[in-house]
Amino acid sequence: MNVAHLHLITTHLPVCGTALGLGLLLWAAFRRSRELQQTALGVLVIAALLALPAYCSGEPAARFLRSVPGIARETVDRHLEVAQLGLGSVLALGAGALASLIAFRKRTTLPAWNLLLLVMLALVSAALLFWTASLGGQVRHPEIRGEQR
Repeated sequence: MNVAHLHLITTHLPVCGTALGLGLLLWAAFRRSRELQQTALGVLVIAALLALPAYCSGEPAARFLRSVPGIARETVDRHLEVAQLGLGSVLALGAGALASLIAFRKRTTLPAWNLLLLVMLALVSAALLFWTASLGGQVRHPEIRGEQR
């Protein structure tokens, strides 16, 4: 296994975790379930923590790919730029989820304003992470870039 492989493995976790946490949070709001809300918030905190090794493995993976023929540096650079936005948003989401777990631990459900804020931040984070993943896929997959033979 090399650093590029490690990066590919770790990047799936925050993307899927954020999507799962968002889905659980929406379901918890619909069901008005405290337990589901707490589970969703926990998943979002874990997804944020898992984004750190994914991001930190990116630069070593990019250095490794410089020696691989056929890799467009511009594609890697775009991936990195969006990854920075994705990391910032998912860390803010994780911090908000953790703060909500702590601040509202004695309430039956989250206040509506807090739930709405977390859902909006989760939507933004999921979108940025999906965009980051798509750009990362373009590094090695010309079919994603729309290139024709």
